[in-house]
Order: sequence, then C-alpha cells, then structure tokens
Amino acid sequence: MLNIKNLHAKIEDGVEILKGINLEIKPGEVHAIMGPNGSGKSTLSSVIAGKEDYEVTDGEIIFEGEDIIEDAPEERAHKGIFLSFQYPVEIPGVTVTNFIKAAINETRKAKGLEDLPAKEMLALVRENSEKLSIKKDFLGRSLNEGFSGGEKKRNEIFQMLMLNPKLAILDETDSGLDIDALRIVADGVNSFRNEGNAVLLITHYQRLLDYIQPDFVHVLSDGKIIKTGDKNLAFELEEKGYDWLVN
Repeated sequence: MLNIKNLHAKIEDGVEILKGINLEIKPGEVHAIMGPNGSGKSTLSSVIAGKEDYEVTDGEIIFEGEDIIEDAPEERAHKGIFLSFQYPVEIPGVTVTNFIKAAINETRKAKGLEDLPAKEMLALVRENSEKLSIKKDFLGRSLNEGFSGGEKKRNEIFQMLMLNPKLAILDETDSGLDIDALRIVADGVNSFRNEGNAVLLITHYQRLLDYIQPDFVHVLSDGKIIKTGDKNLAFELEEKGYDWLVN
C-alpha cells in the first residue's frame, strides 16, 4: 500500500529532518513509529500527507502503486490518506457534522460520485459516534472550538471512521488522554482496522500499544529508522528508554 524509499526532507529554512527513510506498509498492517523528541516522527507523517512546510529533496513515496510526491495534500486525501493532527485547528461557525459532510462529499466529488444521500450520512454519523460514545450535542458544536484535549482526539478518530481512508496516520493520538478516553479512542481505531486498510501510529509511549496491537514497531532517531521489531520492542523501549539504541 505505502512504500517509502530513501526519503529525505527538509523544512523551509533548509534544515534536513528526514535523512533516508525506508518503510513499507501493507494492507491490514499497523505500524508504530516511536523515538525521542526531535527525531522526525511528526515530520514523517506530515511529509506523507503532503504538508507544504516541508520539501522532499530525495526519495519516493509510492501509494497504491503511484508516486505521490507531486500531489497536493487534498489529492492525497482523496486517494485515501488521512492524517490526524497533533494539534487540531479550531474552526468557529462550522459544526462537527457539517465539516465531516463537506469532507466526505468533496472526496466523492473528486471520484466522480454524487453527494452521499442524507439518510446514509445520518446512519454513518450515528454508527460511528456510538463507537466513540459521542453525544448528539457534541456533533452540533463548532469544530474543535472549546474542545478539551480528549474531545479533540476523539473527534479526529470520528473523522477517520467517517472518511474510511485506506491509510490512517495518527500523530500522537494518545497525547493528553486519560485512561478512559485512551481506551475509547483505541477501540475506535481497532474497529477501523481490516484487511483493506492500514494504520501508522506516531507515539512517544508504549501505553497506546497496550490497546492497539502493532504488527511492527520502528524506532526513529535523527531522521532515520534505526531499529524495527514487533510489539515487544515497545516494551523494551519503555523499560530501557532510547539511549541504548541512539548512543
């Protein structure tokens, strides 16, 4: 599904952040990226999604057999790449429901499809909001305005379930969540998983991986993947930290 080859990227001031990333994600897989602060984890997720703050200087990003390096963020989204932001923006005056309706119908439009019928949209909203214990009044609030950290993260997972992407990139979805909110968010991610999609988790902590079992764990340091293992690698990192790998 996703094949990244020798990916190098820098920020606008010329500082190189990614220094040769190689990563392959197949349908049905969950990959976790871990690493110390400043290692390039969030940069990697942003570059895959096409954020324009970064410039790719070398390498390839192949998604579903196509090189998407030149694709704009919205084109990548329409092809099935979803990025949950570490710090979601507030959009006053646009409700959660209206935002997701617009997002779904824009993607359908890009594929030459008509808007999703209102009855089907309502059924999807009900189904996915129930999975995340989201109440009806929440859906009528302005997007992320006045939301707690947990509400923002829950809303991001709700958007993911509604959009049903092929590749979901979750950037520190566990940040700031208490144990109950973490469990609800993890249940939402697990309900999303199937043999036709894939998940890339960016996280600092092993605790998220207690609830979402990854197939692979990668350690990123100084812009490179320095170690790959199974879920047991996350437990080892929790016990030993990163120093034993990066020093």
